[in-house]
Amino acid sequence: MDHEENLVWEEIHTEHIVQDEWIDFRKTSYRFPDGRVFEPYYSYTRRDYAVIVASDEDGRFLCVRQFRQGIRQVTTEFPAGAIEKKDGEDPKEAALRAAQRELREETGYVSDEWQHLLTLPSNATISDNYASLFLARNCRKAAEQELDEMELLHIRKHTAEEIDRMIAEGNFQQAVHALAWLLARQHPAGPKA
Repeated sequence: MDHEENLVWEEIHTEHIVQDEWIDFRKTSYRFPDGRVFEPYYSYTRRDYAVIVASDEDGRFLCVRQFRQGIRQVTTEFPAGAIEKKDGEDPKEAALRAAQRELREETGYVSDEWQHLLTLPSNATISDNYASLFLARNCRKAAEQELDEMELLHIRKHTAEEIDRMIAEGNFQQAVHALAWLLARQHPAGPKA
């Protein structure tokens, strides 16, 4: 990286517009490296989360269908959910624990074969949370769904070809989930074309 580059914005002032257990939505004033001031810049903090590309013992992929308020549509996506960190816990262990919990709660399935694919910013432009992407193979039904009070979702199983087609047609509408699929396809233990 070029050490003479000066691209960092200096935070001048931040106002927390909404700050609760779910989100910290902020309005910030920044000074650019050339001295100009830009305001308002809106950003937010949410919980980090895990996304699971999970296949059952027959090689079919576990997806969930649910309503997404942002686009006001029912979407097909992979199981996913918030990472709840314990004090002093290793972030990778917290992410795996969350992925295992979310797969079990949303689908009733469990797996003994987990691979971490990648952890990356969810939306680096306006948010500071991270998504941890996992591959879970040979999942087996172990329980019924245990959904949170605001979760209403249905489980659907798809072949790799069906997921490829949904992504290509714009019908798998969570960008980070589509990335998880592409990374799973490249992983030695992942689905093959």
